Amino acid sequence: MTENRTKSNWQDAALSAALVITVAIIALVCWEAAVWLFDLPKALLPTPRQCLAAAVQERLALIQGTFSTGIAAVAGLLTAVVLGSSIAVLFSLSRKIRLAFFPYVILLQTVPIVAVAPLLIIWSGYTFRTVVIVTVIVCLFPIVNSVTAGLLAIDRDTSDLFRLYGADRMKRLTRLQIPSAIGQLMLGTKTSSGLAVIGAIVAEFFVGNGTSYDGLGTLMTGWQALTKTDALIAALVASAILGLALFGSVQLVSATLLRRWTRTH
Repeated sequence: MTENRTKSNWQDAALSAALVITVAIIALVCWEAAVWLFDLPKALLPTPRQCLAAAVQERLALIQGTFSTGIAAVAGLLTAVVLGSSIAVLFSLSRKIRLAFFPYVILLQTVPIVAVAPLLIIWSGYTFRTVVIVTVIVCLFPIVNSVTAGLLAIDRDTSDLFRLYGADRMKRLTRLQIPSAIGQLMLGTKTSSGLAVIGAIVAEFFVGNGTSYDGLGTLMTGWQALTKTDALIAALVASAILGLALFGSVQLVSATLLRRWTRTH
């Protein structure tokens, strides 16, 4: 039974990969044909081959920029996981605290980050720290929301059983609520993994204006000013790959190290 399930999983993965590659090839062919058919200038829309050539030419800058943005995204995501989980625990322990402060957590999601970033630069400077802070703000809400929901969604019969055996609030939290909420935590982290890259790049749009910071956002700003559309698209592809890698890393942790608690999700 297990062998059949494993074989089926590998077949599904192979089919999915084949379909994704097929769609990508069709999209690239259509892209190339559109540039040739409408005779579009390189500054407006370069061909895939020109973008690839630009990526090869700017490979050192792209590698360094991807590394810098990746470090900021990972640091912001991990900070958001720790901070968001702690806030969610407080929310689960007190209904009054949850009612009083949860709207402010929602506010972080509704305020445009491009409006917050300039203020953070005034307060924190053109530094790596500012990029991480912006990333934390972007990532925080999905984690707080998911973990809070997981901590509160406890089966009533199981909770009553803990009370029957005299378990205090802390034991119920550590032995019942937190293990039950790990699946929700990973769901929130998966959502925030893509947002982490977005937040880091948006912050770099502003931070790169006043320093030699070399993230992908800074590269994009510079190449946009020089109308290097081919290199700009290459940086965009690099940021997408970075987001996929971060999401895949979270998925890997969820499916291996935390499989005991996340398999139902």
